[in-house]
Amino acid sequence: MALETKSLEDLGALKSGGDAAAAAAPVHVQKLDKHGRAYATGKRKNAVARVWIKPGAGKIVVNDKSFEQYFARPVLQMLLKQPLATANRMSQFDIRVTVTGGGLSGQAGAVRHGISKALTYYEPELRSVLKKGGFLTRDSRVVERKKYGRMKARRSFQFSKR
Repeated sequence: MALETKSLEDLGALKSGGDAAAAAAPVHVQKLDKHGRAYATGKRKNAVARVWIKPGAGKIVVNDKSFEQYFARPVLQMLLKQPLATANRMSQFDIRVTVTGGGLSGQAGAVRHGISKALTYYEPELRSVLKKGGFLTRDSRVVERKKYGRMKARRSFQFSKR
């Protein structure tokens, strides 16, 4: 038998004396491909966005169109720019995105999530700023499925006594 513990202090000493390195915060490192780009996948509802970020003039291309053309509504354009504005990197990166599935609102949310993740892969020190803003959290809300014996997800058929 190794060590015998007789009090709480002994137990605390065992815990702190063990893995001090494992208790330290994880170190995030820069993840780049061979072309010097950071890649991330963003998701929202049924939409999936693949995002590549590299240093540049601040051009954002979504499915081979400018993001103003693809996301015509100003609210959706603002949604895409939020992580860049929070990190003060508005015109420092060229962003290329391919997005599929869902509607425009879900796609905009997926692109925002992907840009945020790619920014943290390119500059790991931005992680705390983006995490505080809630940009790194995947919004897991999806449409509820239709159930058997129901008209919709929750709506039942009209009751008839006869």
